[in-house]
Amino acid sequence: MTEQRSAAIYGVGSMGGAILDGLLSAREPHDPEVLAVVRRADQAAELDSRDGVRAVGAEEAAAQADVHLVTVKPYDVLDLLRPLHAALRPGSVVVSLALGISLADLRGALPEGVAAVRGMPSTPARVGQGMTVLSVGDDVSDDQLDAVRTLLAPTGRSVVLPEGQQDVATALSGSAPAYFYLVVEALVDAGVAGGLPRATATDLAVQAALGAGSMMRESDLEPVLLRAQVTSPGGSTAAALRELEAGGLRETFARAVRACTDRSAGR
Repeated sequence: MTEQRSAAIYGVGSMGGAILDGLLSAREPHDPEVLAVVRRADQAAELDSRDGVRAVGAEEAAAQADVHLVTVKPYDVLDLLRPLHAALRPGSVVVSLALGISLADLRGALPEGVAAVRGMPSTPARVGQGMTVLSVGDDVSDDQLDAVRTLLAPTGRSVVLPEGQQDVATALSGSAPAYFYLVVEALVDAGVAGGLPRATATDLAVQAALGAGSMMRESDLEPVLLRAQVTSPGGSTAAALRELEAGGLRETFARAVRACTDRSAGR
């Protein structure tokens, strides 16, 4: 197992909080002595009361940590980093998990000797089922990348892609949980319209989503073949799929991915 590096999380909003929860609830949680969370005044009491959290100021975290996870809003990232220029230690690595902040943006805000990584996480990190898409600068060593991936491991999986693929990856990963929530929401509404209690419809649809995801993760078969296994010729599933296809499901998802990719790229 890779030796744990000291880490700081800057910002514990929706995404930062999800990552923090993933780290703290892991089967082998991150060493509480090396996890520092930069606090806002209104979050201080809550953070200080949590086991495994050491709430500190930004400059103290910058001076102590080896890996810096920056999870503030995109418009705050560079404003956060620039005042820490003198405090960040050479050999440390800064990971921006904010949409649209490029490696070039990060390098411009960091001192010489501090490496830059761009990442896009997803909120299922809170339950250890997230995916973080990472892009690394030329100055990131294998050891530094391994340290970042080891730190994020309790939150789920990670993949390293060229920076030019970050925007479409965002559409298929960072934003995609919302698509599946919408699908489940639509199924629940349809089940209620068919006479099921909402709680029962929700339980059925959520378990179907969980089971299908697990099948796709654990099976060697492509999704199209798994779908075929559930679809008897002329059966009820085939009838349902025919309606989805007639409704333009594939093209709707294609447009959604294009729209998300364009927005992520600032187009």
